[in-house]
Amino acid sequence: MESITRSRLSSIAETKRPGRDLAAHVCLCRLSGLEVCHRASNTRYYTLSWRRSTNHFVQIISCIDNAPSLDISYLERIMRLLVRRTIFSIDHPSDGGEPLYGLTHSSRWLVNNSDDEHTNLNALCLTETHAYLVGSGNFLSQSVKEGGMAFEKAFGKRSVWELASQDNRFNKLFNDGMAFTSRILIREMVFGYKYRFDCLRSLVDVGGGIGGMISEIVKSYPHIKGINFDLPHVITTTPVYEGVSHIAGDMFHQIPNVDAVLLKWVLHDWDDEACVKILKNV
Repeated sequence: MESITRSRLSSIAETKRPGRDLAAHVCLCRLSGLEVCHRASNTRYYTLSWRRSTNHFVQIISCIDNAPSLDISYLERIMRLLVRRTIFSIDHPSDGGEPLYGLTHSSRWLVNNSDDEHTNLNALCLTETHAYLVGSGNFLSQSVKEGGMAFEKAFGKRSVWELASQDNRFNKLFNDGMAFTSRILIREMVFGYKYRFDCLRSLVDVGGGIGGMISEIVKSYPHIKGINFDLPHVITTTPVYEGVSHIAGDMFHQIPNVDAVLLKWVLHDWDDEACVKILKNV
């Protein structure tokens, strides 16, 4: 009875702490184990530590890199919480073997889908929960009391882009996360504004990151000369896209002269004075 009571109390505790939900999601994204498993085996079920004789099952822990002292009991608790949140399904075999975890509609957004390569939320999840983006919240009260920017108090820099220019790992993560936001918008944008794109000869995506959005536009409308315009530390990481030129620069100084300018989620980052300065360069 005591063990049952403890189990129930543990279950209740897990369902009453939303902070744990976020932590569990982030943990799973950082481990990247399920993505590796999903790509390698296209499997339906995952076990934690024991591999069945059939290739329909695969170990999660075998797919997690750089884990010399992996604690499976922690992973088990994380998976149990994510099952309660319907991020994963669970099946208990009749032979008493290990629980079998499967993907649900929600967790399919955490892996690359063979039918749709644009649905992996991992990079966006890790970007939005990175210490650089959430850490300044701890300094808001100090900012109110003393004035000044909470972000600068937290990290000694005035913007996340300044940090990204000095941290290659975060720069890649941030660019990948922003590329996902572009991919989920681009299809509706390409087809919804067809009559607008037809009349353009050239288009620049200001703050276009690694060029995902402008490349999709040019792919659909190859008559357009596409320019991806961003800061130098971003442009150095961009892949090659047919019909797209990558240009490094600063939108506060000059923006390439083209038929139309695309500003996606740019102006909201700046005050009115800065926005006016950007728009005057268009």
